[in-house]
Amino acid sequence: MYNETVMDHFEHPRNLGEMEDATVVVDVGSPECGDRTKLYLKIEDNVIVDVSFRTLGCAAAIASSSMATEMIKGKTLEEAWNLTNTEVAEALGGLPEQKIHCSVLAEGAIREAINTYRKSQGLEPWQ
Repeated sequence: MYNETVMDHFEHPRNLGEMEDATVVVDVGSPECGDRTKLYLKIEDNVIVDVSFRTLGCAAAIASSSMATEMIKGKTLEEAWNLTNTEVAEALGGLPEQKIHCSVLAEGAIREAINTYRKSQGLEPWQ
């Protein structure tokens, strides 16, 4: 069902765990399947200098979170905001159609974290 890249990110997730000194932490869920992701970002000068996650869900959800964190680390907030679930799925070598919502969860967690940070800085959230 899953390709080698998905299985690698599931079995050996990158950036897994809590972050004590995170600038922002969000907890988001997928209404479609009940998966949950807690995303931690450390932001300095508009750049995501560190990122970690905890995901409760299937292999595709964990792999999507792992890949997404790899893709946003070191990026500006604008670059991270523009990461799409399609790009996450493509970076994983594809996801089964019924598991695309897992990459949507990863994108949503990133955007929620960025907007939570923006609000904490007195800035308007992005749409």
